[in-house]
Amino acid sequence: MPLEIYRRAGIWHCRGTVGPNGRRKRIRQSLHTKDKDTAARQATEIEKKYWDGHFDGPAAILTFAAAARMYRNAGKSDQFLAPIEKYLGVTLVKDITEGSVQEMAKDLYPNCGGASLNRMVLVPTKAVINHAASRKLCSRLEVKPYEVDTRVREPATLEWVEKFMAEAGPHIGAMALFMFLTGARVGEAVALLPDDLNLQEATALIRQTKTRAERSSHLPVPLVVALANLQPVNGRVFGYVKPANLRSAWDGAVARAKIKHLSPHCCRHGFATGLLRAGVDVVTVAWLGGWKSAKQVLATYGHANKDPKLIELLLRRAASPVTQPKDTTQETLTNTGTYGN
Repeated sequence: MPLEIYRRAGIWHCRGTVGPNGRRKRIRQSLHTKDKDTAARQATEIEKKYWDGHFDGPAAILTFAAAARMYRNAGKSDQFLAPIEKYLGVTLVKDITEGSVQEMAKDLYPNCGGASLNRMVLVPTKAVINHAASRKLCSRLEVKPYEVDTRVREPATLEWVEKFMAEAGPHIGAMALFMFLTGARVGEAVALLPDDLNLQEATALIRQTKTRAERSSHLPVPLVVALANLQPVNGRVFGYVKPANLRSAWDGAVARAKIKHLSPHCCRHGFATGLLRAGVDVVTVAWLGGWKSAKQVLATYGHANKDPKLIELLLRRAASPVTQPKDTTQETLTNTGTYGN
């Protein structure tokens, strides 16, 4: 197996085997450092030094699983990496091409759009391989990203959500309201557990799927009422195990309500758009909805309010000092005896 680092008595060590079948060498030694990053680099250098004397080079046996292990040992984030590692397994890194990565992305997530495929497959795969390449263990991999759909999606409104709830089952109806009033992503709403709710304090713990962090969200009264009337199903508040499972029920409620077809994500879209148009600053909106940055909120949700009559606002100016009405507050208070008693 490739070298892995481990700590014993505060000092980092490495162990494992390197080399091709028949010429493998077992290594187990101290790295004489207390710093994990230094230890990871030293372990990689040990492997590289061994392979430098072999005509095939390290790429001859470097598997994706071994590259992923080195990537983790270096303290890198392994978000989205598990399904990729399972898919590629012992595939040699030298055999992984742009086309095979794109094919893998479609196999792993057939119903996802370009942005999700880029984030969950292309970026982490390239990161692992190019980390190994930076250690001179293989060649770099370049993969053209999928095109991202930049169409402006219509945000849900409270009126839309209320019409949807009138024709939906209690669980999926409450879920739509939950996403609209908390900004939760579909996956975050699906993953909500009964213990995540505190209806007495009107809060919900949301485990954020993209940032791998948690946030506590306030629950307005109508949402508390909707959640209080739900019985958990499948151990989940809303009863769904996967986001894909709610598609049929969602589409059916939209059809019965005779409203414009909006996706579940449009509820989160409505959360951000509604707050921005209500005058809430973008930094606060990003914090409330669990976005990484205000820049992301503006780029995704800061759409123009396409009302040509808004230019009338330019004619609203503050009254000049000459035309401002006299402030009679103090005179009124005096006449009513407020100060005289």
